[in-house]
Amino acid sequence: MSANFLTMQSTMSCPHGGNVIPTTSNSRVKADGAFVLRSNDMCTIAGCPYTIGTTPHPCVRVQWDVHCERHNSDHNLSLNEESVGLCLAADGATQGTVVIQSTQRKGKGS
Repeated sequence: MSANFLTMQSTMSCPHGGNVIPTTSNSRVKADGAFVLRSNDMCTIAGCPYTIGTTPHPCVRVQWDVHCERHNSDHNLSLNEESVGLCLAADGATQGTVVIQSTQRKGKGS
C-alpha cells in the first residue's frame, strides 16, 4: 500500500504547535483535488512558541529530508506521510520534525 500524499490541503505543524504553511509551484499533479507538495517546495512555519530559557527561538521553515522515492510531481520528488521534514530556526538549528495531521490519498496528473 502506498503512503498518502502531502498537498496544499494537508495539515502540518512543528513539534511546538506552529503551523506549517506550504507554497508550491506544482500546477499539474493533484491528490483529492489539491496540488501535491514536492521536496523542493517552500514551507514556512508561523506561530511557533518555542523558547530557549527566556529567549524566543521559534521554528521558521521546513527542510524536507525524506521524500517519495518513486513518485514525482512536475519533475520533482513528491512528499508523502512518510516524508521527514526538519523544523529549523532562523539560525538553521534543527528543533524537531514536522507533525503531519492530515494527508490526501488519490493522485492524478494533468
